[in-house]
Amino acid sequence: MNRRHFLATVSATALLPLPIFAAQDTWRLKAETVTQQILPTGDNATPILGFNGSMPGPELRVRRGERVSIDVENGLDEGTAVHWHGIRLENKMDGVPILTQELINPAGTKTYSFTPPDEGTYWYHSHYISHEQVARGMMGALIVEDETPPDVDHDITVLMSDWRMQEDGSLSDEFTDMHSVAHGGYIGNFVRAFLSKDEVKTGDRVRLRLINAATNRIFPMAISGVAGSIVAFDGMALPTPRDMTDLVLAPAQRADVIVDINGPVGFDMMTREGSYRLADLVVNGTNPDRRAGPIMALSQPAVPTPAEPTQHLTLTMMGGAMGGRHDGDNIWAFNNVSDLQADPFGSFQRGETVRITLANDTSFPHGIHLHGHHFYEVGEDGDLGDLRDTTLVNANESRDIICVFDNPGRWMLHCHMLSHAVGGMRTWVNVA
Repeated sequence: MNRRHFLATVSATALLPLPIFAAQDTWRLKAETVTQQILPTGDNATPILGFNGSMPGPELRVRRGERVSIDVENGLDEGTAVHWHGIRLENKMDGVPILTQELINPAGTKTYSFTPPDEGTYWYHSHYISHEQVARGMMGALIVEDETPPDVDHDITVLMSDWRMQEDGSLSDEFTDMHSVAHGGYIGNFVRAFLSKDEVKTGDRVRLRLINAATNRIFPMAISGVAGSIVAFDGMALPTPRDMTDLVLAPAQRADVIVDINGPVGFDMMTREGSYRLADLVVNGTNPDRRAGPIMALSQPAVPTPAEPTQHLTLTMMGGAMGGRHDGDNIWAFNNVSDLQADPFGSFQRGETVRITLANDTSFPHGIHLHGHHFYEVGEDGDLGDLRDTTLVNANESRDIICVFDNPGRWMLHCHMLSHAVGGMRTWVNVA
């Protein structure tokens, strides 16, 4: 679809707030087929997957340090599982078939119960044939609320994704066509963002929680009509708020920004062909009571302090189109091995600090996600950088990360370009 069609999407579809479940002890999510108006009003609605009759599924708001139980009922005609992305939870609740649980079969129900240790912005999504089930809509926001919230007038979630649409509004089913898997992955021809609130006032101070829920698309972002700072990545508060230039979100990454509204607000994806509008936030009226002041850092996360690394491992990304040969039996590989194997990539003692070099020897970027932990990106100067659960490694580049493996269990480590994951870029680590 062309640029004009992208831009026409906004006025017709942006003002559909996400359903929100306020903090409570128990929820019930039903995975099911839904019909969603993704294209502009007047175009056909799309048969798609979702939770509780909507796509995205309802936004779940939970409290740090308080146990929550979520009953997931499978109303599909195939198995499923749900992963609570970025939450440092107990291993058996991670939602990964083979490693942590059996499938939730059709008409079956599984109760996930965990205590979130960190405030911040997270999300949930299918982790079974996820390259297809997530592309079909099995996703939703998961917010761990602040014990001491920042001084803002609104807290708004902005969940972004893309879809490969047919002319009649139905989804293309080419989720695993060989060309896409070997290149940048299943990329949609239609993009948009869903907002949890649709109206603000000039002068309001607003927290925006940006979530890239796409299966493969990287979102270089620009937000117009605001002035502010980035305050968190992947749920983890930055020590010092940061300028909003060069805001890029790989699949599964999140960013929290706090901004002051100074004009019409637009969310744009930046491309070589120009900007594409994802959503508009209506600005109506003026807030006479707000006096803009400095944007303060959020409460800092209680994460373990790295010691001197006891192991230094290298995870080399291999394969794909225009890539070198490897010994794996799929399109992509880590260290010459494709897909999950009987032996882990790494075995660690609980509390062990490990340095991992992520070497991208391919012609495409990869967003590498570690389950059950956050890790520090190591800067070019060797200092510890941002805390992330997913890091973007560009083609023919490398990045070191340092992680304290303090959460026991079998944890998946994979590319969150989900086409690359199904193409072989999956492994796991064991924490004793």
